[in-house]
Amino acid sequence: MLAITVKNIPDDLYENLKLSAQLHHRSINSEIIACLEKKLLIEKVAAEKRITNARQLRSKFKAKNADIDEIESLIEEGRP
Repeated sequence: MLAITVKNIPDDLYENLKLSAQLHHRSINSEIIACLEKKLLIEKVAAEKRITNARQLRSKFKAKNADIDEIESLIEEGRP
């Protein structure tokens, strides 16, 4: 496994890292790895899953259908 050295870490950043490591019951090294994994190993979601998620989210909202005349009048008078 490779190793890196990080220099000139600002004091406040180091303190936040140290606190986060304590809260997660990890060493500072393990916390750095966890932070890097969270930021850099982005989960790729399949298109079908995105569509399913969007449909589930949309189903929570009750939208009424508006015709073009209603839309235009709302634009002209401003939104409530």
